[in-house]
Amino acid sequence: MQNKIKLVLMGLMALIGIFGVGYKTYRERQVKLTDVSVVLSLEDTVNDNTIWCGTFNLIWNDLKDIAGQDIEFSPQLDVVKHLNQGTFTTKELNESSYYKIVDIPSLVLKEKITKEIKEKFNETSDILDDFDWENHDAKDYFLYAMLKKEFDFQNEFTELKKDRFQDTKNIAYFGIDATTKESVRQQVEVLYYKDNHQFAVKLQTQNEDEIILTRGRRESSFKEIYNALISESKEYKGSHNFGDSDTLKVPNLNFKVKKEFTELEKKDFKFANAENYYIDKALQTVQFELNKKGGKVKSEAGMSAKNFSLAEMDTPRNFDFDEPFTLFLKEKEKELPYLSIQVNDIEKFV
Repeated sequence: MQNKIKLVLMGLMALIGIFGVGYKTYRERQVKLTDVSVVLSLEDTVNDNTIWCGTFNLIWNDLKDIAGQDIEFSPQLDVVKHLNQGTFTTKELNESSYYKIVDIPSLVLKEKITKEIKEKFNETSDILDDFDWENHDAKDYFLYAMLKKEFDFQNEFTELKKDRFQDTKNIAYFGIDATTKESVRQQVEVLYYKDNHQFAVKLQTQNEDEIILTRGRRESSFKEIYNALISESKEYKGSHNFGDSDTLKVPNLNFKVKKEFTELEKKDFKFANAENYYIDKALQTVQFELNKKGGKVKSEAGMSAKNFSLAEMDTPRNFDFDEPFTLFLKEKEKELPYLSIQVNDIEKFV
């Protein structure tokens, strides 16, 4: 009898250990996700691990349109000043890559959005259930946007051996080494190269998208980083071709973040017609994958606005992105990127 009790207790202790480890892993993952900053515009200050995607800018532009003027809080926020500049618009995107809508919030509208993003992107929403669809007024607004992109490299990059990213071990990389075919090298354009710590490259896909990676920049915002690398690329006198002895090492990225912008919520502002409004809820998600084959982006942004009346050398060059770097995604022939990522701690992105 004592042996049976002992076995039962051992089993319970094992289960507690399993669940304890699982809970700890879950909690650690949650902490890592919260350590990644999501900024609302290209002008916002970039921290060590930061993401920006243009979906929220699209719905903010729509909010300004229906308001008939810039959005003004009292006191005004820098993030709102940056959003009001309207730097990023639909001009930077192919119409096939985004969906957006503005209407009075209702269950009918929720069903309409659900149906239309399924038809256009074969996607479901990660944020629609977070909004109140029933308690609304005829003067209320719901603003929504989804960005969906999938891109492939015409020739797969080489899967490299796992290596460190700063102090983090066993990080998966893809890129170019001595075994890589010439057809793969032709997919890389060197934007500029100063040394093994300061450089930028562009990876060409067989779609309309370009992946730009830069290392060693110290500007304070994604806009400043991007403008500086483009300027330096134009002035670069070295070879823009990826040479036979050049190498490339890029970490696989795979992450998903969801952010509520509470700093924008519950602050009143006026429309041009003097009507008082406030943002009840503002949400954005960004999901991104990048590997030797290609990658994909999915991002949503949603916002409910309520009427206040109711309430890139000849010698070998090593393009190793194994230290903090910045990544941009843009459409060919467009001026601005639609996604920006600042990677400092790789564990938060893999």
